[in-house]
Amino acid sequence: MPVNDLTTTLNDGVELPMIGYGVWQILPETVTTTRVLDALSAGYRLVDTAAAYGNERGVGDAVRDFGRDNVFVTSKLWNPHHGRDATLRAFDATMDALGFDVLDLYLVHWPMPGVDLYVETWRTLVELRNSGRVRSIGVSNFHPEHLDRLAAETDTVPSVNQIEIHPFLQQRELRDDLQHRGIFAQAWSPLGAGALLSDPEVGRTAAEVGASPAQVVLRWLLDEGVGVLPRSGNPARIVENLRLDEVRLDPVHAVALRGLDRGLRTGPHPDTFTG
Repeated sequence: MPVNDLTTTLNDGVELPMIGYGVWQILPETVTTTRVLDALSAGYRLVDTAAAYGNERGVGDAVRDFGRDNVFVTSKLWNPHHGRDATLRAFDATMDALGFDVLDLYLVHWPMPGVDLYVETWRTLVELRNSGRVRSIGVSNFHPEHLDRLAAETDTVPSVNQIEIHPFLQQRELRDDLQHRGIFAQAWSPLGAGALLSDPEVGRTAAEVGASPAQVVLRWLLDEGVGVLPRSGNPARIVENLRLDEVRLDPVHAVALRGLDRGLRTGPHPDTFTG
């Protein structure tokens, strides 16, 4: 099956594409619209944005121009808007910017444990889903202790946990925990903010299989059962990152990439990040 047709069924029955186009730092919004249309024309069917990215309107313009029914769209609640009333206002603003009646997936962007409102915020996302305004709800950057509280204080399990995953930060213990809970792991920064593209082991593997370093990393993550959200402002790279059907990694390559794990984050730590 072509990579752009690969999906996973979330714990709520919603079908999520395994590969999507991420739009962090794709600005200004006129550029966002152009690049999203490039991605959709190339075959992507998932676009991942967030209130914090400042480009939801550009995403919405592109998706409505392409055809809303053909695209899965994710957005995320930003940190200052935890708490029921603030979450409802923020969701309204997101939907106004996107120009949609219904959102496919809405995530709590960061747990913000110091603020300690993520359980109340999660309950509000449950309300939004139950009202039909969003099809699926999940979290981003949540650790097991955060998920334990959601499980103890609510009756709804997130469908997705979007976390930083790449060969330098494989987060296997967390991924095992998510699998046990029935939560799908989706990788942001799957290329390690570009650091992996110059790694010697990734380069050797790419040369051996006749692919680019980015294609090797993305193929490896998909083979690991992780959803990926590569980001690029380069139209040729946008296409390249989706062209994974002919990329095949044998067990030796997979083991070599597993050996690159060094616990190296390119983003902030969820336990301390306040935005």
